Amino acid sequence: MLNQPIRNIQDFLLSTYFADGLRITIGVLCPSLIMAQFGMLQYGMTLSLGALCISVVDSPGPIVHRRNAMLITTVLLFIISIVVGLTNLNIYVTGTLLVLCSFFFSMFFLYGNRAASVGTSVLLIMVLSIDDIRPWREVIFYALLVLAGSIWYTLLSYFVYRLRPYRLVQQMLSDSILEVSTFLRAKAKFYHENTDYEKNYTELLQLQVHVHEKQDEVRDVLFRTREIVRESTPEGRFLLLVFVDMVDLFEQVMSTYYNYKQLHEQFDSSGILPRYERVINQIASSLDEIAFALKSGGIPHLDSRLIIGVEKLKYKITLLEKNQNEKYNTLGLIALKNIEVNIENIVGRVKTINSYFNKKEKKNLKSRDIDVEKFVTKQNMDVKLFFDNLTFSSSTFRHSLRVAIVMLIGFVVAKSLDFAHSYWILLTILVISKPGFSLTKERNIQRLIGTIIGAFIGMGILVYIHDKNTLFVILLICMIGSYSFQRKNYVVSVLFMTPYILVLFDFLGMGSLSLARERIYDTLIGSGIALLASYSLFPNWEHEKLKEAMIDTIKANKNYFEQVTLLYFEQNVNLTNYKLARKEVYVNSSNLSSLFQRMFSEPKSKQLHIKELHQFTVLNHLLSSYIATLALYNKEHSFVYLNHEDLKPVSKNTIYLLSQSSQNLTTHNDDISNVPLIRRKNINELALENESMIIAEQFDSIQKVAYDIFKLTEKLKI
Repeated sequence: MLNQPIRNIQDFLLSTYFADGLRITIGVLCPSLIMAQFGMLQYGMTLSLGALCISVVDSPGPIVHRRNAMLITTVLLFIISIVVGLTNLNIYVTGTLLVLCSFFFSMFFLYGNRAASVGTSVLLIMVLSIDDIRPWREVIFYALLVLAGSIWYTLLSYFVYRLRPYRLVQQMLSDSILEVSTFLRAKAKFYHENTDYEKNYTELLQLQVHVHEKQDEVRDVLFRTREIVRESTPEGRFLLLVFVDMVDLFEQVMSTYYNYKQLHEQFDSSGILPRYERVINQIASSLDEIAFALKSGGIPHLDSRLIIGVEKLKYKITLLEKNQNEKYNTLGLIALKNIEVNIENIVGRVKTINSYFNKKEKKNLKSRDIDVEKFVTKQNMDVKLFFDNLTFSSSTFRHSLRVAIVMLIGFVVAKSLDFAHSYWILLTILVISKPGFSLTKERNIQRLIGTIIGAFIGMGILVYIHDKNTLFVILLICMIGSYSFQRKNYVVSVLFMTPYILVLFDFLGMGSLSLARERIYDTLIGSGIALLASYSLFPNWEHEKLKEAMIDTIKANKNYFEQVTLLYFEQNVNLTNYKLARKEVYVNSSNLSSLFQRMFSEPKSKQLHIKELHQFTVLNHLLSSYIATLALYNKEHSFVYLNHEDLKPVSKNTIYLLSQSSQNLTTHNDDISNVPLIRRKNINELALENESMIIAEQFDSIQKVAYDIFKLTEKLKI
């Protein structure tokens, strides 16, 4: 307990967040410090501005994507700096240019987050240059300085990467393992006596989103890094093997779903369920050790208490089987045994991952044949996509139009007010405006809280601290804090950013307490404009995406089930197709859960079908968990079911039910159909073999959940 806060601090200091914060701070601060030594601080500030703008697109990802994005942004920053500098004498031309650029660059959301950050970076330099009126020769020189600052930061980022090409993957893989560990701890809560099932499910669905996001980020970097995919290096093979095993381990964790309510009713008196909770939490701690070892370069060790805990669990189950009475039915005991076997398999996989860290073993690791191209999502910069989305039916088009109008309103308000830094209003609008209402509202609240608290902290610093050296140290800490938390926790990032800006202006001789007050006013004005616009100007509500997300999730689960049944019905199965199907289930389930969470931030009148959506989300989580369990019976437990023909009618009916479910959502029919559940033949004979009974029961459970989804989609009118 005492060591946990220290470990959390160590984790953060070794994370990609802190590494980003240090890199951006060095990239932004160095030009100003160096130029200040030669009495040219003004030029240094412009160089730093170019570095700051280019850092916006330098988010974690494949180095090729980062490099290309920074080079494209460098060119765009140079062009926009010249165009804005030559036209900002005329307020009407500036306003028109602001509207056109806001619309055009906001449309970059079509091409993914990195492309969107390119648009944000360009709009940032535009907003910061909009009031900077100077002669045309100085405009060219200013643009060249911005260009030089951009190139400096690009070279710095590329150099840091080349210095340690595997570091980013290690950090991101570590973060993804920590998310799986957190997911496991949430699973363990189901074994706690008097647990809140509804609360646990909600937490689990939210954590599943985080796990998928982290794994997708790792997959993107890992499979697009030449040193890992094309060059057969020991470190590359090691990272690839750890990631592949962690994805398989997460599938095993996903499969450990049972009717926990029934388990508690049967076994609470025996005291065995808290043992499961304890062992699962110990596995989570073992994953924490692996995650930390990846960041720190150490070697993880498996806690001996975990091995002892598993052995005690097996012994306790054996005692229950020997002393079986009426309240412990056969299926309940089989469920306990299956969970224990699955825990053993997870522990075995943890041991395998631990063995990869051995330096001698690392050299002998063999690469796995993975068709990496199929596992990464390609985003082509198709011009046709841009023009196809120039319609009100496109949410990106509506967002871009809204940003353009709001930026114009902010520009008019800023010009009307007699503030020295009224461009802060436009900056606030720029960073708050997101495609959806819920995201805009969330970012709005975070910005306001961070700015107000940060402003008071900044004022306290300027009132009580006057020593320049101390102020510089505070400036440095605030810069690192602001850039380190900008992806991790936006409230904390803004909280650091506001004192950083106030102290910086004090160094430049423009600092005063009125500056903090002005920043709060500007933030309030910008936040108010952005939030009102997201509600009233062509809003994008989450329920508009509901039907598509639900259909995609059903289709993904259907494909996943089909691939898993092939493990039973066919001899030679393409495991790549199976893994792709599994990935698609995680992607679509994550998208649906995210949508569901965002709906709660919207006005009550826009929270349509919230009860049914919650039920649908839980049912699909159960479905994918049951399918994962069925897959593991074949892959990990080597369970055999001899009479496959007996299962095929159930399998076909499950696929039919899922197909009809997506059809119900596509074209709603008021007529209630009567689709039966298929009952297996020779049901009494199955009791003779436990393994056959378990597999057959799993097929029945999957069919039952598919039927529940089918009946739910019949009632829904979306």
